[in-house]
Amino acid sequence: MKVILTEDIAHLGSAGDLITVKDGYARNFLIPNGKVIKATTQNVRNLEHQKRQVFEKLNRVKREAKNLAKKIEAVSCTVTKAAGEEDKLFGSVTSTDIHNSLKNEGVELDKKKIILTEPIRNLGIFTIPVKVHPEITANLKVWVVKE
Repeated sequence: MKVILTEDIAHLGSAGDLITVKDGYARNFLIPNGKVIKATTQNVRNLEHQKRQVFEKLNRVKREAKNLAKKIEAVSCTVTKAAGEEDKLFGSVTSTDIHNSLKNEGVELDKKKIILTEPIRNLGIFTIPVKVHPEITANLKVWVVKE
């Protein structure tokens, strides 16, 4: 019997897959528990339509992420901190400081997306990766200057 999975099932497949299982397994276990639906022509058409909608939504989100990445790479944010001898900062520049600087530049972004392995403790120009999408990473130029 051909069925469409409504949820992920180990050893069978993931939700939305069209699979063939034995009639008894489908009738006695999978269909009563709501794990599958019969693969009628209408159900297959609905599945294809839903897959297209999900695909279009993912493409739209990816395009928006690319636009945001271009905007981030075009911006150069400046963070001013008090510094002492040999350009050592009193304190450090964290992702929160970079987030606030980006907000002042007009770029709205979650501060958790700024990948800062360790806080910046020196003056200078730094390139910080920003993960705007699981597949897209933008490079942000951060200028740390003396107050």
